[in-house]
Amino acid sequence: RTTMKSLRFISAEAFVSNAEFARKSLGAVAHDLFPLLFKASYLLEQGEVIHDLVENWPLFDFDMGKLLGATLDYQEDLSHRTCSVCLESCLTGLRDYVLNQSSPYTKKLRVVDLTGIKDVEVQFCKCKKTMGRWARTQLLSKLCSELLVYLQQAQCNPGTFEISINVLIDLFVTERNYELVVQALLKKCSCPLKICCVAFRSDNLTLQKFFYIIKLTDTSLLRKLEIVHNVHLEMEHLEILFNNIHFPLLTSLTLPARTFNVRRFTATDEQKLSNIGEKMGEMTQLTELSMSFSILTGRIQKLLSPLKTPLKMLDVSNCSLNHADMAFLANSFHANYLEALDLSGHDIPELYPSTFFKLLSHCSSVLRSLTLEDCNIQDTHVNMLILGLSPCQKLQEFKFIGNPLSSQALKHLFTFLCELPMLKNVEFPVPRDCYPIGITYPIDDASLCRFDHQKYERVAEELNLILLQANREDVKASTPLFGSYDAAVQETNNELGAYLIKSFKETLEKFTTSLNKMS
Repeated sequence: RTTMKSLRFISAEAFVSNAEFARKSLGAVAHDLFPLLFKASYLLEQGEVIHDLVENWPLFDFDMGKLLGATLDYQEDLSHRTCSVCLESCLTGLRDYVLNQSSPYTKKLRVVDLTGIKDVEVQFCKCKKTMGRWARTQLLSKLCSELLVYLQQAQCNPGTFEISINVLIDLFVTERNYELVVQALLKKCSCPLKICCVAFRSDNLTLQKFFYIIKLTDTSLLRKLEIVHNVHLEMEHLEILFNNIHFPLLTSLTLPARTFNVRRFTATDEQKLSNIGEKMGEMTQLTELSMSFSILTGRIQKLLSPLKTPLKMLDVSNCSLNHADMAFLANSFHANYLEALDLSGHDIPELYPSTFFKLLSHCSSVLRSLTLEDCNIQDTHVNMLILGLSPCQKLQEFKFIGNPLSSQALKHLFTFLCELPMLKNVEFPVPRDCYPIGITYPIDDASLCRFDHQKYERVAEELNLILLQANREDVKASTPLFGSYDAAVQETNNELGAYLIKSFKETLEKFTTSLNKMS
């Protein structure tokens, strides 16, 4: 699919395609043409031109999302291109904007917004090398520290110290880049480039380091907080966090696995849970909540009833919810606003079929994403599922891998899915008849790949043919056996793997020590 370009954009491409000429001629370019030239340079991956455009940026703001998004001159959105050449050129250009004393332009720049960059699985840039969120965090922190060292050592124009630019960014901190980010945040006051954290994700961090760095970020600006893998945050730590730090603008909260475990609850723990619910109730902007792999049986009401703003996204996958939890969700005011819902890991047909369908009917007019993985949905439940999904005319994404469905049932379901006008992405299970007879669900990791791959390919072709015959080439259907693509995990999987091996080794050593003591 080719996107139309205006004559202005075609001229801009011609101008920046000769990097040497473009760089020499920038001084004669009108200010309002800089955004046009920036997008053209980004499309053509002209790193040197991008650097010089940013170094001499003549406008008050530099918003990556707007600059790379759809424009009248070129409709294609380039914000999902996390091209390493382009992004590195942007950030080093920003550093040199501060240092460049001979620029013909008055330094007007006050805000740089890097939050509009989207990390996606498939990249279209020629260099094929991406710069993900972690690497952007690392590079910006490094440049801020280098900039301070240079300013302290060199004879700079006094005006350089008066430059103050807020750089809005989604930070991603792990053990490996922690020290660098901490240094940049500690010296924020004296650095012309001021890191402003709008979203914060932490993986592979000790609790002590997590608490230290979250205090350094200005949480009054924070809109999204993700505490994900290998941060051992439990309920008492969460209570301390909420009691000591305020998140007035927080819209999205993701908590790590096993934050809550009601099976070990005492009366004190019940009070802590109530306190956490009340603190979340004070977060008047909170509309997205993810608490997967916690044990929350019978406590959803206690946690969610204090919320004053309806949730638009709720992930309670593998949370051992009971009928009372599902009844609360179905009857709560959140139900009418839920745009994304994940109830994976619950035996819906067995435990609460009617309550689930009541919840589905309440959110059907707004629901965009539904995830029902490992929910024991079988062939006999497909007609009921179709009935429940029929009103969900805005559904864009449906994920239901891990359910024991036959290839015949999947074909029946796909025929219906073609009728959902907004649907774009379907993640379906390997058909039950592709696995050996007697396979039990949920399937363990060891058996997950032991299926008839040729038969699966034939069924997948038939399912895609159903989409094709219904003129639904716009729907992507796949079976990601080990879960959906996660840009953050993809970028830091080596560190994550090393951490897991280290944890396993420590556990084995403790076990061996215990055995030796016993003997």
